[in-house]
Amino acid sequence: MRSPALLLAAAALAGCVSYPEERAATAAPIADAPATLSVMTYNIEGLTWPARTGRGPFLEAITAEFERMERANLLPDVIVFQEAFSTDAMRTAASTPHPTFALGPRAPTRSGLKKTRDPVLRKRNYLRGEWGIRLMGSGLAVASRYPIVAEFAQPYGPSSCAGWDCLSNKSVMLVRIALPGLAEPVEIATTHMNSQGSSGVSVEKQLAAHKVQSGELADFLDRLSDPANPFVLAGDFNMRRSPARFDEFERLNGYNLARRHCRDPAPGPPCEIALSFDGDEPWLDTQDLQVFDDGARTALRPVRIEAWFDGEDAGGRLSDHDAYIVTYALIPAEGPEDARGR
Repeated sequence: MRSPALLLAAAALAGCVSYPEERAATAAPIADAPATLSVMTYNIEGLTWPARTGRGPFLEAITAEFERMERANLLPDVIVFQEAFSTDAMRTAASTPHPTFALGPRAPTRSGLKKTRDPVLRKRNYLRGEWGIRLMGSGLAVASRYPIVAEFAQPYGPSSCAGWDCLSNKSVMLVRIALPGLAEPVEIATTHMNSQGSSGVSVEKQLAAHKVQSGELADFLDRLSDPANPFVLAGDFNMRRSPARFDEFERLNGYNLARRHCRDPAPGPPCEIALSFDGDEPWLDTQDLQVFDDGARTALRPVRIEAWFDGEDAGGRLSDHDAYIVTYALIPAEGPEDARGR
């Protein structure tokens, strides 16, 4: 839980953060299409001082673990980051062994969206950071083993937030990645949505912000995601133990949930579950989720779900989130393109 006073102080200092230089190298060409694509989503707890102190050594350890995973052939093909706010955190995101990298919106980036008409959100709480300005960037980034050939991003609307979350420019980001041997790119999207209790405002207002963001996320993907491309949306959705948030998100973004698929697999390859998977709705036990959709010529099927950095046997606990990884089989689609959520 973040202290509101500490978050306020951190936001005031965020203007001092410098951005690392982005790399523009491309991945080496591979003759045949890979059989799988692995995607990691990881909130690296990269808040600025004094909301978080002493994070530098942990972020350096994450960088070292990525290098070790790559040497051991364990590093996922695509890594999407949230809370890469501080200079150290952005350096960690930009310093993976992967050769292509994209950084999400900065603090000054505007969405171009109109203010929400939701009466709960239009009434600002100035004592909880709802000042109408953004003092931190989106904290989003993507690192990829394969070339990123296009990228799109949009902050949520100017009043589509609640409480202390309004001080960061929470956003949605989508990249297209060219996999060797595939005629179409794979789309990977990520987001970090409004928090719950740590936002410092009422449950009613938290829920209203999340609902509006779910709609803006759906509109963004409707405009920019090509239904012909295989698609993965991975991130920190802040829906833990909130059926109301989850139900509204799923109503507006009707994709296939990886955890549900692996609990009740459809015909296709089996899915190995290498993490705690208790209860009837285990997706409500975490903030971090992945959803997916087929392309016109390539279908995605989860074949393994695992957590990393969640204990001594998996890299140690280096953030207040685990890294959540889904490996997808790339399967030639059969028959005509069907109606899907995009």
